[in-house]
Amino acid sequence: MKIQNAVIATATRTPFGRYRGGLSAIRTDDLLAFVIRSLMSNVPSLDPSLIDDVIIGDSNGAGEDNRNVARMSLLLAGLPVTVPGVTVNRLCGSSAEAIVQAARMVALGEAETVLAGGVESMSRAPWIVERLGGEPDRDAAFHQSTVGWRLVNPLMKENWTQSLGRCAEIVAQQIGISRESQDEWALRSHSLAAASWDSGFHAEWAVPFGDVIIDESIRRDTSMEKLRNLKPAFSETGEVTAGNSSPLNDGSTLALITNAMKCEELGLEPLGTILATQVVATHPDEFTRAPIYAIRKVLSRMHLSSTDIDVWEINEAFAAMVLTVLHDFPEIKLDRVNVNGGAIAMGHPVGASAGRVVVDCARELKRRGGGIGIATACIGVGQGIAVVIESK
Repeated sequence: MKIQNAVIATATRTPFGRYRGGLSAIRTDDLLAFVIRSLMSNVPSLDPSLIDDVIIGDSNGAGEDNRNVARMSLLLAGLPVTVPGVTVNRLCGSSAEAIVQAARMVALGEAETVLAGGVESMSRAPWIVERLGGEPDRDAAFHQSTVGWRLVNPLMKENWTQSLGRCAEIVAQQIGISRESQDEWALRSHSLAAASWDSGFHAEWAVPFGDVIIDESIRRDTSMEKLRNLKPAFSETGEVTAGNSSPLNDGSTLALITNAMKCEELGLEPLGTILATQVVATHPDEFTRAPIYAIRKVLSRMHLSSTDIDVWEINEAFAAMVLTVLHDFPEIKLDRVNVNGGAIAMGHPVGASAGRVVVDCARELKRRGGGIGIATACIGVGQGIAVVIESK
């Protein structure tokens, strides 16, 4: 069997809307259908009937994204009924997982063109009615499905099911990451995201959706003083706040994954080649450490060191999480990390976020004239994902 590296031929996304913001009136399946139509319109040479699969990450699946949102949305987008679709859930890593699965299919020759990405509308996440047994209308409980744990099995260890923010906070405290450093990272994220939008970096692939023309969670007016004044969000004396955490968001991302020959045939210059991928797992309450293990493992497999990496995209679920990763890799230069801002500013629509990170890594490599990059994300319940990309 001949193995060939898959390439990211092109990509598109919505700007990320803030919680109950400009995209909150849009159904989840319509968000995804929009980016499918947008990408297809950008590649008129691609015969839609030749798309082998559509793989979409989605972390909720309890509302309008139920019942295989990938298949539903491709039909809404007008793709032929002969195009299959599958929805995958690796929580915060879901859209990267979709890209990984697409790349694996292409590398093995099982597919030639695959659409892969993710979608999430946290604004439209429904309330869930839990059936506890007995008469459903008399014995039920309501749970939010926007983010975090719900319907928790009582057999799970209590420390595993703490809020993600509290877990991130505990790990940060163990290794001495200060509140000030977290706030500084948050301020950096907003400043760089605003600057990169101003320079046109994000606008090159983020397609306006109605009045939403930019990531809505970016705070241009934030400051260290404002960030310092925020109260801890997950414990009375903690360091993790709403300001140094990623917000709740709505949005969708999509990439065309194919091989180099097909990319040339379509008249596209690839954004990057996917060289390797890695998923790892650890204790659920130490999920912020998981990217460290994913990075180490994939670097070892590639016979590379961290100093060989030209661009790092680390999904900013929490400033504490990024700083936890950097604590274990002090040799990484900050001018290679999230140089166009991160999820603290741009937003974290969970099922769509990691795909944005992967594509931004490839695009930044391209902008710099090539090199090797790593896109990585922590994942709730103790997992991490890393994708190695090369651009020329």
